[in-house]
Amino acid sequence: MPRKLSNVLTPLTVKNAKPGRHADGGGLHLLVKETGARSWVYRFMLQGKSRDIGLGAAGPGGISLADARAARDALRLKVKAGTDPLEERQREASKAVTAAQAAAIAGITFRAVAEAYIGANEASWRNDKHRQQWRNTLASYVYPVMGELPVADIATAHVLTILEPIWKDKPETASRVRGRIETVLDAAKARGYREGENPARWRGHIAQILPPRTRLKRGHHKAMPYAVIPAFMVNLRTREAMAALALEFVILTAARTNEVLGATWAEIDLDKAIWTVPASRMKAAREHRIPLSPRAVEILLTVRPLGTANLFATDKGGKLSAMAMAMLLRRMKLDCTVHGFRSGFRDWAAECTGYAHEVCEMALAHVVGNKAEAAYRRGDLFDKRRRLMADWATYCASDGAAGATVTPIRGVVA
Repeated sequence: MPRKLSNVLTPLTVKNAKPGRHADGGGLHLLVKETGARSWVYRFMLQGKSRDIGLGAAGPGGISLADARAARDALRLKVKAGTDPLEERQREASKAVTAAQAAAIAGITFRAVAEAYIGANEASWRNDKHRQQWRNTLASYVYPVMGELPVADIATAHVLTILEPIWKDKPETASRVRGRIETVLDAAKARGYREGENPARWRGHIAQILPPRTRLKRGHHKAMPYAVIPAFMVNLRTREAMAALALEFVILTAARTNEVLGATWAEIDLDKAIWTVPASRMKAAREHRIPLSPRAVEILLTVRPLGTANLFATDKGGKLSAMAMAMLLRRMKLDCTVHGFRSGFRDWAAECTGYAHEVCEMALAHVVGNKAEAAYRRGDLFDKRRRLMADWATYCASDGAAGATVTPIRGVVA
């Protein structure tokens, strides 16, 4: 039988050993690479298989020969007891990684995940008001309760602490807050920051605790009858406020309030009298060309010297608020909304003109027809809409005594 090696190496041979594997006995080996790097390895047999486990660097600044032998002896005892030291080390390393990950996740708060979610998604939200509402509702209702809590620890009790005080008195707000919490927690789970069911989920969870919310009864926007719009326009033009010019422009273009207030000069072609609203600012997410009547162009020429980015701005250059026009109507003691003028335009077009239904609907940027019809209609009926908007501007500038300046063709045909 070959002689068993025992304590073959010395500190001097460890220092001077050439590249290769050098046995010391009992499974301890010194590995020397071509670069001169040295390390200790313990080779053992377990269940008929030979395995190597590294003990660390050898030589100056590394593990000494005596310490390497001590480490080998400790591992030999484990092997004799049936323990695989390599698998044991791997388990310990895995536990360390898991503990480190848990510690890192414990430092990730709900606020951090929410702000990251908003930052990643707000560019796709077309409505500025929607962006602001996300931040405002979280800051007002959510962050005071669980903004600084680890997102992994958010539970149903935290969600209910937020929702219960406002569920009956502010049902619309409460519902939106719940939905936003649910979205943030879903994002946290997708990133691996939490596990388990979403404690803000409505179906099968919050719905079993809180009653269905009271839904708002939404009626139509109060509209001014088209027959009195000309007289109103006369009154409106006596007012010098920027809100008055913006409101008149809204009426003449039949556009939505946010489309007008968000409009910039880059969207305007004064030479062609066309306003092109990009898809990103349209409710239907499609570009919309609006023909401008002479009076609409005149309004733009009036505000252009102000040099602001938006068509209509405050005295300080900021974007005009939608409330400015609403408050103007209130000061004029009128029981109608800005949006309601779109209804007035549509009623006038239907009752006082002979323009086709789709022309009138396209003037309001409504989606016309079913999918099949939309697939075949490539144009936007722009020339017809230009004549329609010119007639509308003429009507708005009339004395309104006759109810319209355009012959009611439908009545003639009837």
